[in-house]
Amino acid sequence: MKNPHSKQLDSHRHQRRKAARPGEIIAAALELFVEHGFAATRLEDVARRAGVSKGTVYLYFDSKEALFEAVVREIVIPQVERSETLAQQHQGSQAELLEQLVMNWWQSVSTGPICGIPKLIIAESANFPQAAQFFVDNVINRMRRIFNQVIENGIEEGEFRRVDPEYITRLLMSPMVLLAIWRHSLQPYDQTFPMDEQTYLHQHLDLFLNGLRKEKA
Repeated sequence: MKNPHSKQLDSHRHQRRKAARPGEIIAAALELFVEHGFAATRLEDVARRAGVSKGTVYLYFDSKEALFEAVVREIVIPQVERSETLAQQHQGSQAELLEQLVMNWWQSVSTGPICGIPKLIIAESANFPQAAQFFVDNVINRMRRIFNQVIENGIEEGEFRRVDPEYITRLLMSPMVLLAIWRHSLQPYDQTFPMDEQTYLHQHLDLFLNGLRKEKA
């Protein structure tokens, strides 16, 4: 006769496994989207990578687009929220805040497949406009608002010279996006210059902030 305590343990294990499944599916989807692209990734491929049946994937996500949105919500948006919290709690200068935002962003995205999402979005946007729009609305525009506000604060406080924050924000973000795209596209083929990513970002910030600071009278 099977021990009733064993049945309880089996039940608890099953419940924990069931609760973990959406996260496992999302992690598998991110890896495959970055490795193979959105169009080429099939839900059965995601199921296989996650170690579940295709039916289990459909139990949680009714389409590949829904799965992509879950990837953005669960993996990308938390990074945006950390940036929003950092900006809200910052006590120092606006230049220091911009530097922290940029370097913290790279630290949070550079160690996993999340870094490949910018290339994925650009490559797939024409064929999957709904996914692209979702990413722009929930990630790009929120990050723009953070940087816009920091630049506006710096202008009001006399730290930065008068510029158009909307354009300056795009100039600030473009090299950040390029760095992520370059890593997942041409970097393996560029053997002439072994670029250090941290140095790249520090050089970008040095040029950017020196151009933005207001000259002292």
